[in-house]
Amino acid sequence: DNGLVPIVEPEILLDGEHNIDRTFEVAQKVWAEVFFYLAENNVQFEGILLKPSMVTPGAESKEKASPATVADYTLKLLHRRIPPAVPGIMFLSGGQSEVEATLNLNEMNKSPNPWHVSFSYARALQNTALKTWGGRVENVKAAQEALLFRAKSNSLAQLGKYTGDGESEEAKKELFVKGYSY
Repeated sequence: DNGLVPIVEPEILLDGEHNIDRTFEVAQKVWAEVFFYLAENNVQFEGILLKPSMVTPGAESKEKASPATVADYTLKLLHRRIPPAVPGIMFLSGGQSEVEATLNLNEMNKSPNPWHVSFSYARALQNTALKTWGGRVENVKAAQEALLFRAKSNSLAQLGKYTGDGESEEAKKELFVKGYSY
């Protein structure tokens, strides 16, 4: 009514030792409820952006999932629960490393989707840049280069063309924080 784009964020925290199947099960229920209530409130799906987490195992799970597995589970969930009228899916990183989040996004974009599948990372976009900068004037240029590298990497991942070449060790570090809150 007011010309605003609702950003719908059904985030499911990754705290725990659960496997990817449990995340999928919970996300199916959460997303079904979210879209039920959006429809009940006459929200136009064409006018929203969805900002979910990817379907991954719990951050403390001993079972790790490959980018192909994360993409498979996440896309299966999207196809089951998200109307094609929704124009964009803007993923949170959910505590994944910068590289992991980018690889998973890339894998999802290797095949066509009815939605624009992109990113809305905070930690997984700016972590290396912030650590590189460290509040020091002499590090500004290097920090800007790190941020530009991450932005270009995610731009390529939106096209399914990210290779992972040139990644720093910092970008490979997990960003999960137990009990993280905004």
